[in-house]
Amino acid sequence: MSSNEVVVGDLQDVRNGVRRLVFAGIAIILEVAWAVLLITRLNEYSTWIASGTRIIGVILVLSIIGMRRNASMKLLWIILILSAPIFGITLYFLLGLNGTTQRMRQRMEEVDAELTRFLPDNPELIDEVAETEPFVASMMRYISGYMHYPLYRNTDVRFYPSAKEGVIAQMRAMRQAKDFIFMEYHAIDDKRVYRAMERILLEKVAEGVEVRVLYDDIGSIGFISTDFIRRSEAQGIKCRDFNPVKPFVNLFLDNRDHRKIMVIDGKVGFTGGYNIADAYFNITHPHGHWKDSGIRVVGDAVRSLTMMFLEMWNATQDTMDEDLERFFPKVRYSSVEDCHVQPYADTPIDGEQVGENVYLNIINSATRYLYIMTPYLIITDEMSTALSLAAKRGVDVRIITPGIPDKKIVYSVTRSYYNGLVCNGVRIFEYAPGFCHSKEFVVDDKVATCGTINLDYRSLYRHFENGCLLYDCQAVHDIKADFEATFPQCVEVTDQYLSVSRPIRLWQSVLRLFAVLL
Repeated sequence: MSSNEVVVGDLQDVRNGVRRLVFAGIAIILEVAWAVLLITRLNEYSTWIASGTRIIGVILVLSIIGMRRNASMKLLWIILILSAPIFGITLYFLLGLNGTTQRMRQRMEEVDAELTRFLPDNPELIDEVAETEPFVASMMRYISGYMHYPLYRNTDVRFYPSAKEGVIAQMRAMRQAKDFIFMEYHAIDDKRVYRAMERILLEKVAEGVEVRVLYDDIGSIGFISTDFIRRSEAQGIKCRDFNPVKPFVNLFLDNRDHRKIMVIDGKVGFTGGYNIADAYFNITHPHGHWKDSGIRVVGDAVRSLTMMFLEMWNATQDTMDEDLERFFPKVRYSSVEDCHVQPYADTPIDGEQVGENVYLNIINSATRYLYIMTPYLIITDEMSTALSLAAKRGVDVRIITPGIPDKKIVYSVTRSYYNGLVCNGVRIFEYAPGFCHSKEFVVDDKVATCGTINLDYRSLYRHFENGCLLYDCQAVHDIKADFEATFPQCVEVTDQYLSVSRPIRLWQSVLRLFAVLL
């Protein structure tokens, strides 16, 4: 990254939101404590109320059993409610139900009804794939049928094995913007990299380009506060925060926007694992060397990335954009290669675990090799079984996880899954130089994914995410090459976890019980 791309003029600093996060945390703890105290006192006052609490607990357990949820997620609430009814019931009503999800679901359905009409219906493209790769085509039909994200061809994809390469490409593309720039990130840190991007954004605003920035409030709260919105709006940048923290008011706190999307003029799009914060580009090194990756999409498939951004942007307000068509220009683009590209998104409020299901389909399709790179490995029994079966049928299954953790408890939970996998033939590699944040799958030189979806419960069940399915592209081979370049930098720990003592297994079981909350 050249110096002229990172030096920015004097701009007013924006405070981070750590104080607000601490206040929110204290407020939530007080809310739980008050509810527990109230119910406890009522139970002491009347045996009828105490009996009622137990009955409510049993009813809740029965309803949880009947829910369309993963068994691991059910197990935690069942144990909490049965072992500590007052605390378990209170916590479940505050965190387990996500009280405003119904309202958010209705809003997103309204937004999607307006936006999906701008996406093409290309079933014939999937039929063409089915002639040679029926299993791959079935994956594509699933994404198209359940989430309405079509398959595209007239598109080129460039893979960036480092976040630094990706963000340099983004800034170059931003300078070419004529109509609009959309940015959606889980975390934005108002420091060196964002300041370099902001300078370009301000130049474009002066030229009449519409600039929109959307960030997740929890994801960015350690970096910026709502002052960031005020400053951005004053400079002509339209800015919104997704799902702001409002203790005692907002019970939708646990569902975060974890997507990372940039769209320029509806012609060029970017996505991948990295946020806009200095650590992702190794300007700072809180966890050793940071390994991350991303892709650039040029051509027809950018329409789906545009739709994803506008979905979240309009879901944050009660009003819709009046002229949506202008964000979906008819682009005449001739791709260099015959690449099949299918960007897709996942939402936690529709009951369909698209991210996990795409991963499971990829695992089940493997015949020769399956390489996975993920910062966290906190998986369901279904995912563990699929990985184990792939290894047992002779597939070379390898998983790369971090060598230096960003969260020690989460890291311990990640390692708790190693034993069950390696005993079935899966090979585990830890990235020795530092923290590996890439989210990549590649299988058999045919199919790959790159996006924001981690192998953990939050990404698979609780967050708004996005990914990109790639088939028969040069980018698939480039992703495989990234794995081949990364393996020598890793320490293989497969043999180390073949045998684990009983006390450690017991402790790991406790950690994994609460994995759904991490």
